[in-house]
Amino acid sequence: MYEKYLEILRKDLPIGESFDILERKFMIGSRKASIFFTDGLTDGVKTQIALSYFMRVRPEDTRHITTSAQLMEEHVPFLDSTLVDPKNASQYEKERPHEWSQAMIQDCCSQAEEKMYSGLTPLVVEGTDKIIIMDMREYPGRSVSEPEKEKSLRGAKDGFTENMMENISMIRRRIRDNNLIFRHNYIGSMSKTDVAISYMKDKVDKELLARLEKQLKNLDAENLTVGDQSLLERLMKSVGAYSKVNPFPKVRYSQRPDIISAHIAEGKIAIIVDNSPTVMLLPVGIFDFLQDIDDYYFPQITGNYFRLLRTINFMVILFLTPIYMLIIEYEEFTPETLRFFVPEENFAVPILLQFILLEIAIDGLKLASLNTPESLGMSLSVIGALIMGEFSISSGWFIPQTILCMAVVALASFTQPSIELSYGIKYARIIMILGAGLLGIWGFLAGAAVALMFLATTKTLSGDSYLYPLIPFKWKALKRLLFRTEK
Repeated sequence: MYEKYLEILRKDLPIGESFDILERKFMIGSRKASIFFTDGLTDGVKTQIALSYFMRVRPEDTRHITTSAQLMEEHVPFLDSTLVDPKNASQYEKERPHEWSQAMIQDCCSQAEEKMYSGLTPLVVEGTDKIIIMDMREYPGRSVSEPEKEKSLRGAKDGFTENMMENISMIRRRIRDNNLIFRHNYIGSMSKTDVAISYMKDKVDKELLARLEKQLKNLDAENLTVGDQSLLERLMKSVGAYSKVNPFPKVRYSQRPDIISAHIAEGKIAIIVDNSPTVMLLPVGIFDFLQDIDDYYFPQITGNYFRLLRTINFMVILFLTPIYMLIIEYEEFTPETLRFFVPEENFAVPILLQFILLEIAIDGLKLASLNTPESLGMSLSVIGALIMGEFSISSGWFIPQTILCMAVVALASFTQPSIELSYGIKYARIIMILGAGLLGIWGFLAGAAVALMFLATTKTLSGDSYLYPLIPFKWKALKRLLFRTEK
């Protein structure tokens, strides 16, 4: 078995071609042994300690060993280790009982190779029957720090990293319960990306969980090079919920362990993807995005104020600019209290075009800021303010009122923690702006109807209404989402 394992592993692995794929030969007592590992994913200190121990084992200590399980129990107790078994062992046993076929050996080697690329270390020992997998992983990554997008005034300052195991430990630290379950999957025929789902087994929707696990197991994907978004798109296609035109998010992303832990404790499911600093939460509806962790780090009255403010801002970023279009269109019906919104001077560029250009310009500034070095960030802000502010008004491109409206909308959008939902609202707002600018009040109502239709026809991954508990109406559930209750 030893020689057969080595033959296949040395043939499959690019040893000598890729400098980071290595084999180390040594002796464990009287037995020849080899380990295979990926340099950079394996802890060098642990590897040296393990090799030093193995080479100090006396020959008489290994002569009685006949199985890998014996060897692992007696000489690998200081490491987390497992044995590799064929995936279809029962089928192989029926075909050739009491005999390890070539297919079984190939299957074990393939599993060992997959695990090696995940940072685990296969150990093959002469005179034993199976491959031992030792856990000596050390993934490269950044240290735990507070997420830049989801900062909290009083909450914890830790955030998820690109290391899946670190992310799992941060959730486990907050929920120390036997009902908290993590299930592991490999996704991608090429990338073999580690994916874990987390849930409370006593609160989770069993039907949704079974369906999700089945879809993950049967997911047809070559790789997940861009992490959770690649997984989400393929998952939504597999359940028939994918849409190229519906912008509203089906899951909530978060980089905060406290947010994910709180929702898991309520019965939701979290999907953790290795190499991604964000965790997906499902199922979610529109009202789940109006909640934030700061609502619970402050007294109840303050938390309700934050949630009310967030709801008002949600309405502002959705309706402010379309309503302003109507004020301009129906100037004669504008109340005196809102007359200051009406421009006194003539404007060369139509209001509709001004808003469309400002929508594009603000997104352009956001993209520019992402690629601007920190040392030049202030310069970008000054240039953006000058061009879009003073010069754009003096040149006649824009009027102060449109810039004021878009500035309010842009600032209010940052109160919404979900970037995906912000863009969903943005597209709905643009539809209403186009309707109000081209067809007046009836165009505005038609645009609002289209946006409402998208929301009403959108289903969560559990099959529920995206507007639940508003549609169907459930007052107790709606009150819990709209108002901060005890936690």
